[in-house]
Amino acid sequence: MKLAARYAHMLGATGDGWAILFRAREMIAAGQQVTMLTIGEPDVKTAPAILAAMDASARGGNTGYTDIEGQRSLRREIAARVQARTGVPTRPGQVIVTPGGQAALFAAHMLVLDAGDTGLYIEPYYPTYPGTIRAGGGEALAVPTRPENNFQPEVAQLDSAAKASGAKSLLINTPNNPTGVIYSRATLDGVAEVCQRHDLWLISDEVYDTQVWAGTHVSPRTLPGMQERTMVLGSLSKSHAMTGSRIGWIVAPEPVVEATHQLAINTTYGVPGFVQDAALFALRQGSEAEARNAAPYRRRRDIAARTLGGSQALRLIHPEGAMYVMADVRATGLSGDAFARRLLDEARIGVMPGESFGKAAAGHLRIALTQEDAVLEDALGRLRAFAEALLP
Repeated sequence: MKLAARYAHMLGATGDGWAILFRAREMIAAGQQVTMLTIGEPDVKTAPAILAAMDASARGGNTGYTDIEGQRSLRREIAARVQARTGVPTRPGQVIVTPGGQAALFAAHMLVLDAGDTGLYIEPYYPTYPGTIRAGGGEALAVPTRPENNFQPEVAQLDSAAKASGAKSLLINTPNNPTGVIYSRATLDGVAEVCQRHDLWLISDEVYDTQVWAGTHVSPRTLPGMQERTMVLGSLSKSHAMTGSRIGWIVAPEPVVEATHQLAINTTYGVPGFVQDAALFALRQGSEAEARNAAPYRRRRDIAARTLGGSQALRLIHPEGAMYVMADVRATGLSGDAFARRLLDEARIGVMPGESFGKAAAGHLRIALTQEDAVLEDALGRLRAFAEALLP
């Protein structure tokens, strides 16, 4: 029996980018001690009060089918949060709740790309981006950025890619995973210009919007002419350490929300009501709770800058946001992939090679700031020593 061709199309030719992670997990399962700095899994788990709200909701009977677009109270709270953070009037009818940010990403591309249509995305990229674009039959086209330009997208390259490919959409992510860079206002003005010139949908992944360490996060939905062509993806995975709860959303024009509703009827059939009640409780704790959740990563960003800064063997990309730092290790003479493999085998530290995020990040490492401070500082010190021992 054969699987549908869309499966092979979804995978593409470059693999899934997770090989180091899976290898590190196998080593741990075999009893080896590995310091994991690989994925963005918060080391501080979901707050007990949120779990208590979830439990009370489930025990209170909210375990049946729910409104597929999301409970009205939660959609109202998300709309209020978005409006407060961006200044753009936002109605509950412009919000649909999804089973996490990844489901939001999939739904957005399913709705804007027909089979064979091109969806653009920025490189370096989160590894699921190209596969998500291809999953619905689209063609995924990366637009590379340069470390010399701090991985900021360049308008000329975006414009050229959109024109040459006849693209229908552009996916961006700021604050950015994997680089830790926040796209500047000038960059986003250029993105908006390209989207309007080529009639592109803009899909803006903003799941790290509470993790801003330097500068200002600007949601492109706030820019002139962009509200009606922008879909903003959000999630509680990072802001409230609710990765396993699978709770996210799309903020978009109301016809997009209605279309996403129809897609959900035929795929996810909504999000469990007790999870939505927990999300509502979490959001009602306000920005102070979000700041508390973000604080460890700001502190660890500073630890990384202090521990890795000034080395001749690696160069730290200035981390402005998100829960990662990216380091250039090309001075060691190794690729990011070779460095990460040796680091895992010889120092028992797991990081993600830049090549997992596309060619633009080759020769780099992504380091997740997801260990307790002392453990992180020790691992980063050993990483630096490992890199410096490789210098000619």
